[in-house]
Amino acid sequence: MDYRLLGASGFRVPALTLGTGTFGGGNDFFRSWGNTDAAEATRLVDICLDAGLTVFDSAEGYSAGAAEEILGAAIKGRRDRVLISTKSAFRSGPGANDVGSSRINLLRAVDGSLRRLGTDHIDLFQLHAFDAMTPLEEVLRALDDLVTAGKIRYIGCSNFSGWHLMKSLAISDRLGLVRHIAHQAYYSLLGRDYECELMPLGLDQGVGCVVWSPLGWGRLGGKYRRNTPIDASARAIRSGKAAPPVSDEVFYAVMDVLDAIAGETGKTVPQIALNRLLTRPTVSTVIIGARNEAQLRENLGAVGWTLTPSQLAALDAVSRPALPYPYWHQQGFERNPSPV
Repeated sequence: MDYRLLGASGFRVPALTLGTGTFGGGNDFFRSWGNTDAAEATRLVDICLDAGLTVFDSAEGYSAGAAEEILGAAIKGRRDRVLISTKSAFRSGPGANDVGSSRINLLRAVDGSLRRLGTDHIDLFQLHAFDAMTPLEEVLRALDDLVTAGKIRYIGCSNFSGWHLMKSLAISDRLGLVRHIAHQAYYSLLGRDYECELMPLGLDQGVGCVVWSPLGWGRLGGKYRRNTPIDASARAIRSGKAAPPVSDEVFYAVMDVLDAIAGETGKTVPQIALNRLLTRPTVSTVIIGARNEAQLRENLGAVGWTLTPSQLAALDAVSRPALPYPYWHQQGFERNPSPV
């Protein structure tokens, strides 16, 4: 397994991370991802550790905390061999303060995650969403206190815009507080918005990308083709309703290139899609999901080999989106070359 630095830190993480959104199946949304129990999760952790995958990503909101509980059971007795990342921000209860990133909710959320995970520290704690109602000074001071207390090792964020993240970093620098080293962001061949602003920001500020949904809500899992379109009842549709739509024209064009490269390399479509992301600037680790052992082993096969420059160019060309303003205009200025 390839290990990489997470942002501008000394923290090394494997190129692949196992996501635990499939653990628990607490409601219809999460059951569409999976309903892995503790025994199955333990087996998946065994396979991951044998392959050198040591980071396991969860969230307070995954199946109302059940995913963290199952992960805690699966790693029991071997905490020293694993790295844990988890997240909080979304509503966790009926109370007025059971949501967001206020000091009161962050302290509650971290203590709750520690209890469910059966550990005394979280290696990477991430803000799952931007809380526009809490001053960033309050958020970052609370996170700094949690790091000082030893409950958190590093902090990151998820689903922030460029200005959200840059403002957070500027406040950390101004006040001498702990700094985000990671941004967990959606990025795939079918969703390249991350490249417009967040990737250049990550390069400039030393923030590593933790990629979520690298297969575009399962669309790039290799199951769908021109002659086998995505059924309206498929998980890729049901759980992907929150994602920006992808036209059939773009999707099938991307799949045609992936199929061609699969024929050249002997690799599967998802392995190629994952491998391509690992070549991109700022990407520190890619979160893979697995409903079962077979899916996990296939996804683990995304590392240990390289795509050729011509194959990477073909994937880039077929998936390149039209840039929004002002990025298309900036491309024409000789003193503002794209860093990516």
